[in-house]
Amino acid sequence: MQCMAGIRIGISGWRYPPWRGVFYPEGLVQRDELHYASRYFPTIELNGSFYSLQRPESYARWREQTPYGFVFAIKGPRFITHVLRLRDIEVPLANFFASGVFELHEKFGPLLWQFPANFKYDHDVFARFFDLLPRDTEAALKLARRRDFHVKGRARLAIDRNRRLRHAIEVRHPGFLDASFIALLRKHDITLVVADTAGKWPYVEEVTASFMYLRLHGDKELYASGYTDTALDRWASRVRAWHAGSQPRDAVRVDGAPPPPSRKSRDVYCYFDNDAKVHAPFDAIRLAKNLASRNAR
Repeated sequence: MQCMAGIRIGISGWRYPPWRGVFYPEGLVQRDELHYASRYFPTIELNGSFYSLQRPESYARWREQTPYGFVFAIKGPRFITHVLRLRDIEVPLANFFASGVFELHEKFGPLLWQFPANFKYDHDVFARFFDLLPRDTEAALKLARRRDFHVKGRARLAIDRNRRLRHAIEVRHPGFLDASFIALLRKHDITLVVADTAGKWPYVEEVTASFMYLRLHGDKELYASGYTDTALDRWASRVRAWHAGSQPRDAVRVDGAPPPPSRKSRDVYCYFDNDAKVHAPFDAIRLAKNLASRNAR
């Protein structure tokens, strides 16, 4: 499936046993699942990095298994966001960047930082975090050199060339629906994830960066429900508006936040995470076809 210029529709992860024999053909071996999925989707969220530090050879293998033009979104470690809760994270952040992510080369896409529902907004904490986040791979390499023994013998401290890094923040506590947080994100050109969570967590559609990042977890049942044609029509309309540099007329916004600066266009990354009943890959394919068919008219 070809990506439209500036719009990438994909899935969150690719290794799910229930998908075998449904999305993945019968008999496809597990090691070939990424190769197969990356021929359908121009981007996939890499989730393993959330649970533990991966190895350089794994990142290199994932790069080799995916086609030209493909990009990964990389999920930042929960050790930083959920365990340390952004306290004393300089070395853990260095370990993450030293762990092999540079092996993705040109397939190094946006970084996703997800926070738990009991993590409350603190302006100073997030201001310090945003100041630490590298904006290109040269800065990330400089940070990675501050690694410690946790990546001893398995660090990769080299980049193929300097590349821009983009960051996306997914929050779940209502305290983040604050105009000062929106202003902070815009100051750092960090995007606030538009997360559809079946009403479980706050929903907002603020434009805070030069790109948009969507995570569709299910609109009726979290991680489990599929999207109807009507729902996908609505998402396609929103994606087109954001990609065109504007926003939907009925966008859900934060009280007191100023309108976003205008742009000619924005890149849009959209990932389906309603994987429990194998809806994610098929919904992603349907949304991409919806967008492509409208663009062809």
